[in-house]
Amino acid sequence: MLHLSFHPLSSRFSFLPSKLPLTPSASPFPVFKPISLPPPHPLLLSSPCRRRLPPLPAADLSVLQSVAEASAVLAAIIVVHESGHFLAASLLRIRISKFAIGFGPPLARFSSSSGIEFSLRSFPLGGYVAFPDADDPEFPDSGLAPDDPDLLRNRPLRHRFLVVSAGVVANLVFAYLVLFSQCLSFGAAARQPLPGVLIPEVRPLSAAAVAGILPGDVILDAPSVYGLVDLIKSSPGKSIPLQISRKTLPNPFIVNIVPDTDSDGTGRIGVQLSPNFRVTRVRPANIFEAIRFSGVEFVALSATILEGLKETFLNFSQTAGKVAGPVAIIATGAEVARSSSDGLFQFAAVINLNLAVINLLPLPALDGGTLALLLVEAARGGQKLPRELEQRIMSSGVLVVLMLGLILIVKDTLNLDFVKEML
Repeated sequence: MLHLSFHPLSSRFSFLPSKLPLTPSASPFPVFKPISLPPPHPLLLSSPCRRRLPPLPAADLSVLQSVAEASAVLAAIIVVHESGHFLAASLLRIRISKFAIGFGPPLARFSSSSGIEFSLRSFPLGGYVAFPDADDPEFPDSGLAPDDPDLLRNRPLRHRFLVVSAGVVANLVFAYLVLFSQCLSFGAAARQPLPGVLIPEVRPLSAAAVAGILPGDVILDAPSVYGLVDLIKSSPGKSIPLQISRKTLPNPFIVNIVPDTDSDGTGRIGVQLSPNFRVTRVRPANIFEAIRFSGVEFVALSATILEGLKETFLNFSQTAGKVAGPVAIIATGAEVARSSSDGLFQFAAVINLNLAVINLLPLPALDGGTLALLLVEAARGGQKLPRELEQRIMSSGVLVVLMLGLILIVKDTLNLDFVKEML
């Protein structure tokens, strides 16, 4: 899930098939299979039937390039996440049966000398690492003993904890490296404070929208974001004069806005507020300054994501419309790629951090859900939960996550500009 206003919340949905003891996958978004075969490609037709296809306009080529760049970023993040699980298990000499990027029928696959199957599958919006089991129905003749010490389930708690958490750690490290590369290539972001409070977003039919406030407006006479919020909350039903600056107008103007009354009796006007500042890039003087600048940016982005996650849970009815799936994530990344390559670095870091944060939530089918079960096992003095109970717990959230993923894919697809034009 991702806030398209770049207050990101989540970048993944995942589920665990009950037949394989998998680590939670990076981002196994559900996909649709075509109900009929597509028509033959013109190049497959005989010469009299072949038509010359018109060349794509330059604008369309740039759009395709930006979509490809955003898709490549998302795929790289999936590879990084799964590689974290894979590397941790390999270093601990835990048996691994499969490493897959994507889902569905395999496009290419090969087996290593150690018997691990590596595959690239048809739908590259997910991935998984699979671990063999002695009683796995998919490998009836595996020859593995139930007490094989190299099976993941037979390893001590600390080993299983490291393997499960390694995907999150990999994404955190990769996010920092992306920011470090951005700092070396373009410089560190320096925010120069400007007067007023910025309004990045206005909700339709809200008090602010009715008063004529637009996204991008700046409230000049607001002392700070928190000061303005306190004023609005304490003034339900009362007219508040606000001095507004708009880029398209030469002079500021006054808007009188009457906050609506929220369910708790406080006022609200239906806007998103942000400190007003100008971002410039400062080149680091040396490698140590680049390390420090990247750390500051890493902490700031992490804090923004955590704050956005908290806001989503506390005000889900108001923020649910901003939650997006893989289609919207790629669309957002393509838009960022078209604007600047600098922004693509930021996009990659944000998605990495989103994936890490969401994965730590103690929900079934997420890494955090598996870690929660390991903590329960530790609290029971190392006594494992019954295997059937573990499978029931881990599969309990599969249907909900799958349905939510399907809904988001349909919603995001219908919100794409070219789809809207077709409808």
